[in-house]
Amino acid sequence: MNILQALFFPPEQPGGVSSMVPYIQERFNQMDYEMELFSLPKRIRNKGNEPVSFKTFDHTPYLGNTLVDKYIQTYRDYLWWTQMRIKKKYDLIHAHHPIAAMVMKRVFPDTKLILTLHSSYERELILNKKIEAGGPEHQFLTSIYRELEVTADRILTVSHAFQTYLHHYVEDAGRIKVIHNGFDEKRFRPIAHENEVTQLISVCRLVPAKGLDVLLKACARIKEKGHPFVLHLIGDGPIRKELEAMAQSLGLYDDIIFYGYMLHPEEFMPFFDVFVLPSRAEAFGSVFAEAALCQLALVGTNVGGISEQIEHGVNGLLVPVEDDEALAEALETVIIDPDYRYQLARAASDKAKKDYSLERVIAQLKKVYREEKSK
Repeated sequence: MNILQALFFPPEQPGGVSSMVPYIQERFNQMDYEMELFSLPKRIRNKGNEPVSFKTFDHTPYLGNTLVDKYIQTYRDYLWWTQMRIKKKYDLIHAHHPIAAMVMKRVFPDTKLILTLHSSYERELILNKKIEAGGPEHQFLTSIYRELEVTADRILTVSHAFQTYLHHYVEDAGRIKVIHNGFDEKRFRPIAHENEVTQLISVCRLVPAKGLDVLLKACARIKEKGHPFVLHLIGDGPIRKELEAMAQSLGLYDDIIFYGYMLHPEEFMPFFDVFVLPSRAEAFGSVFAEAALCQLALVGTNVGGISEQIEHGVNGLLVPVEDDEALAEALETVIIDPDYRYQLARAASDKAKKDYSLERVIAQLKKVYREEKSK
């Protein structure tokens, strides 16, 4: 079977989908499949000029809005690149981004199209204070979900929480099935170590949606109680300077290290003790599974896919969103009790190996591909 994996970002970008699909490709190519990857290079901008229309709604009232205009132009660019670069046909196309899905169906209308929705762009924009809930950008972006419903032959998503979220925007929510992200265990090598001072680590884009301001406030509370720690922040983003200034104002300058962007943080994580990320929303939260496979204790917020990965008190700790006091208490618990921390880390690793293995994803996708091919 000949399958095209249509990404938006090129492989080797940070994030669950771009870091996962190349490993899926490798495994399928070892079997009786031919699988290729396709994505839009960053250099391709403002190349496309073909008209864009949608079957389920009229987007023209939203034109003139900067975000909408950029989205439409990106659609045109992806279309231009696809038409120029792809000269063969495939048995199936598996898209991992709304624009990739819509373009592929337009170029290959007779080819079965599977779409995996990995995250909610509009929720991230709202949490990052780029758009307003209920505003024109929000209306436009949520209208895309209905368009995708009539475009794709099958829709998948990465968590039951995100599946529930999508119910508000589609007509037949029963069509949407869940396949959690999967990870190649060979990438993760837990290392036995003894850190005299508890080492906390967080890996994410430095944007408001990740709740790092809440994390810094929680760390200030921990320091006030006299518990030593070091927080390692891996990632970059638009609020880095704001977070650095906040760390200084809270007296945390000597307790936090800002590393910036790192391509393969999983090579770094096994040397630390606790992974913490108080996100305000997560469709899945791949980095929690990656941290679990590195055998770190997990502390996260009770939202979205995080709460599906963590059973509170069993394989990690969950806290309410925006609650720096509860987050400080959770972190204090794992800082002062290394045995409990190790117990949580072992349980997290066992669950991740069982539920988020790449073998499980391969088996589930193989079943989906065969079903769609046989229709």
